[in-house]
Amino acid sequence: MTVALFSGQARRTTAALAVASAGLLVLSACDKPTPLATVTVGTESVNSEAVCYNDAAEGIKEKDAAGCLNKKAAKTIKVSMEDKVRLGVDPEIAENGWTVFINGQPAEQEPYKKTYRTIPGNAFFSSGQQGAPPVKEATVSIVETNSSSKKLVGVYSFKLEKTS
Repeated sequence: MTVALFSGQARRTTAALAVASAGLLVLSACDKPTPLATVTVGTESVNSEAVCYNDAAEGIKEKDAAGCLNKKAAKTIKVSMEDKVRLGVDPEIAENGWTVFINGQPAEQEPYKKTYRTIPGNAFFSSGQQGAPPVKEATVSIVETNSSSKKLVGVYSFKLEKTS
């Protein structure tokens, strides 16, 4: 004679607990996604996670910072000289502060603390040399800096291609 060790309800409860535990284990192995930065021109938008990111207290190591700024941008958007380029960041980035870099050079002195800003398209395509023709593309990096430690936290890069 066979004796049932568990009732039907006990088996279902045990199975549900096992599935829930397995689900929590899988979720705990996932990394938290990095915040996003977005570039919008007219009705076209591209967004990206950071090409380099470390939100820990030590931030991105100084020796790695230049390499991060020079990494190839994964997203491209077309811009004319007359366009308005809108840069947007997640609130987490704005809370820390962010700076715009154009072709690896800072375009401003102090970190910006709002989630959105607009810059004229022609600001991205000057060659930097007086009398030289404008460049045809630019790499725009949004650089997140920890507001208290001043350490680099994330670099978000986009390629802007000039249209005629």
